[in-house]
Amino acid sequence: MLILHSSDWHLGRSLFGRSRHDEFAGFLNWLTQVLHEHRPDALLLSGDIFDNGTPGVRSQELYYNFLRRAADSPCRHVVITAGNHDSPSFLDAPRALLGALRVHVVGAALPPPRAENPDLPSLRDEVLTLRDEKGKAQMIVCAVPFLRDADLRTSSSGESLSEREARLREGLQTHYAAVTEEARTRRNEIELQEGARVPMVVMGHLFAVGGKTVEGDGVRDLYVGSLAAMPASAFPPEAAYVALGHLHMPQSVGGLEHIRYSGSPLPMGFGEASQRKGVCLARLEADAPAQVDILPVPCFRRLESLRGTDEAILTRLDSLLKNNEQAWLEIIPDAPASSLREELLARTRGSGLDILRIRVPQPSGIALGGEESGEVLAELDPRDVFGRLLDSRHIPEERRADLRLSYEELLHELEHRAPENEPCASPESA
Repeated sequence: MLILHSSDWHLGRSLFGRSRHDEFAGFLNWLTQVLHEHRPDALLLSGDIFDNGTPGVRSQELYYNFLRRAADSPCRHVVITAGNHDSPSFLDAPRALLGALRVHVVGAALPPPRAENPDLPSLRDEVLTLRDEKGKAQMIVCAVPFLRDADLRTSSSGESLSEREARLREGLQTHYAAVTEEARTRRNEIELQEGARVPMVVMGHLFAVGGKTVEGDGVRDLYVGSLAAMPASAFPPEAAYVALGHLHMPQSVGGLEHIRYSGSPLPMGFGEASQRKGVCLARLEADAPAQVDILPVPCFRRLESLRGTDEAILTRLDSLLKNNEQAWLEIIPDAPASSLREELLARTRGSGLDILRIRVPQPSGIALGGEESGEVLAELDPRDVFGRLLDSRHIPEERRADLRLSYEELLHELEHRAPENEPCASPESA
């Protein structure tokens, strides 16, 4: 068995107001070629397909056109799970139609089976048996989507933050344990009925213990007050491969090469500009960890941060101009009093270099003051802004813990709400 693993596409995402549609289109064209060249049996997409729950028309076109091309490729199956940015109901809506193309979608987390009505959807439906063209079982996939707070625990009045975190971790591991047990049962049945031992694969969209992020990657905290990190030991030891999503930096987990984040295929911000992006190609056997190769994703648009003294920045800029480079730039001068803006804009006018932002550092303690201070509200972390508000109102320290927790809950609700009745998507700007 050969599988291809990708995640965190974030279709529809922009960068400082600039559309990235052409980059996403370039990646999906490249990925289609990979399916034809390497002929994997399955493509696993571990969440955050879209950047938000109401994707625009152009993003939807990219998604569905790619799935149509994937169905026409040598790749027999596509398995898609929802991430924290995705709307479960939006992904699930065309599930029956996509199933005819052997595209398997699990958007919403499912509850344990109910004895009184075993025909209702349950976590048994998160366990997929993928079969070849002759109907022979090839692989068991535990297709677990992002598990929201409400999927993992019931709230209790007077519950402390530490108690909440403990219940989140317990709920996360309990759900995976239940899905794993169902997969083991299914796997044993296949061995008895077909005489074949098939590999097991686990998918997840979560934060694993030891996972690494970088500044400016846009990776959101998944749960209030804690990342409820999943230890590598919580994944089933017999899993040949664990296909994770959520973190944008490609990496293995716990020193185990078969437990991996594929990472985002495009750099989502300037903090990821130096990362080598890729997708994971894994060769599976029934009872051994997968052998994994990383296929590098081409760079469809260069991002570069120019940092240092005014002189160093201008020297680097001149080098890029001399070589006729095409890139989006972030400028970060050392000096708060830097007056580079006009000079930079003049030198880059008419070139292939486009300056997306100039971040002038501020002296410590300065308040947000708009363009005059060099700060832009959209570039600040909401938690930092709230902290400045507390400072400006001279809120006593003993009151701040409760206020910060309440603010975190509101912020988390805004970031992770999955609307059930989504408005019609509007076209994205070009």
